Amino acid sequence: MKALLIESEGISRFTDVARPQLGEGDVRISIRHVGICGSDLNTFRGLNPLVQLPRIPGHEIGGEIVETGAGVPPTYRPGQRVIVLPYTSCGTCSSCRKGRVNACRYNRTLGVQQDGGLAEEIVLPAEKLILNDTLEPRFLALVEPLSVGFHAVARGRVSASDRIVVLGCGMIGMGVVIGAVARGAEVIAVDLSPEKTALAKQFGARHTIDAGTEDVVARIVELTDDQGVDVAFEAVGLPETFRQAIDLAGFCGRVVYVGYAKAPVSYQTQMFNLKELDIMGSRNATKSDFDAVIAYLETIGDRAASLISKVIPFTDAESALPFWDKNRDVLKVIVER
Repeated sequence: MKALLIESEGISRFTDVARPQLGEGDVRISIRHVGICGSDLNTFRGLNPLVQLPRIPGHEIGGEIVETGAGVPPTYRPGQRVIVLPYTSCGTCSSCRKGRVNACRYNRTLGVQQDGGLAEEIVLPAEKLILNDTLEPRFLALVEPLSVGFHAVARGRVSASDRIVVLGCGMIGMGVVIGAVARGAEVIAVDLSPEKTALAKQFGARHTIDAGTEDVVARIVELTDDQGVDVAFEAVGLPETFRQAIDLAGFCGRVVYVGYAKAPVSYQTQMFNLKELDIMGSRNATKSDFDAVIAYLETIGDRAASLISKVIPFTDAESALPFWDKNRDVLKVIVER
């Protein structure tokens, strides 16, 4: 079968790979839609330290059941549409024992630590699939990236009394915006792209800041009467935004790092203590985050289409990563088969 392979830095091509074998408890999925993630783009750029090349990318997956193996419950039937939970969990590490399987020490995300879904088919255990025949098929590929943002909102303990700032309105940041708005929070969205901040406003952000033309810290001082925000979310992955999140958080505020910086970050740490900040990382998402996003998408219907910037046919998938690499304002590219 055909699969898209990131062969080396800046080079992706179709290749023939063996059709995966179906084992007990497994389900064979015909891939229909795959969203291209920022981690896939960083893999293509040679900037993802978690990936060893060559690698088949893709973990934002929507597909259709083709075949089921022995022992799979009868609720999984050929023709049903599915959303993929692309993470693994060992069940024995300290994270798993605490019930936080999304942060498993030995997690192997599809398309990152193991080959992913940009192929004709994939075989996965039934428990890694969420059945869904209600969402439009292309919207199935939006669930995973939005879930990562929803999980960050849960990590930040966001409530209706909070004022928050989201640094970076890519797809993960949009998930934070949407998840925080759903909890009733006042959201300030920050990005270099006016198109992305405009979209954030469409999805409920009360204020937007163009980081390319405005002084972000000065605007937050103005919008919060110099109190700072209750929760600052970093969804960019740059040392300067890692530091800026600390500056923007108010006293006894919270900071949630969703992105991760590819270079070391140097801090003046006194504000950690003086503000008595809660500083948290956020990784992947849980099944409950997926369920919350699915429920949200089912309520907004066709409005979800505005979260998709471009749909590329599977036969042209070799162009997907180069296209996004040259068009940085793009929010979401989906490959459709």
